[in-house]
Amino acid sequence: MAAKRIVIDYEKLPEDIVNRIKLEYPDGFEDNLITFTNAKGAYVSALPFETEEIYYLVRMTESEARQIIKDDDDYDDAGKLRDDFEDDVNEEGEKYLDDNIDEAENIKDDNYDI
Repeated sequence: MAAKRIVIDYEKLPEDIVNRIKLEYPDGFEDNLITFTNAKGAYVSALPFETEEIYYLVRMTESEARQIIKDDDDYDDAGKLRDDFEDDVNEEGEKYLDDNIDEAENIKDDNYDI
């Protein structure tokens, strides 16, 4: 079975997925963006992220990607994920490595053809 595909804004992601994305992209998001044409024919830039069951395209522009990292206390002034982030996530009881997608199944996406 193919992974479900979701196009979504960063702000709408569940916290556990955001934490997993941070671990996947510890040096920031900007250099990892891809572009595609949505069903309406518009170009969209997004950050790809895949779990076992869902392929996410997290919509953001390069400037939004820079601003997200700049505003996030989990990243240092150089735009690098703090070394203690993974420990902090574990201490808070987050299960970012668990492929539990209950929250993700309830996400409303834009149903773009990708």
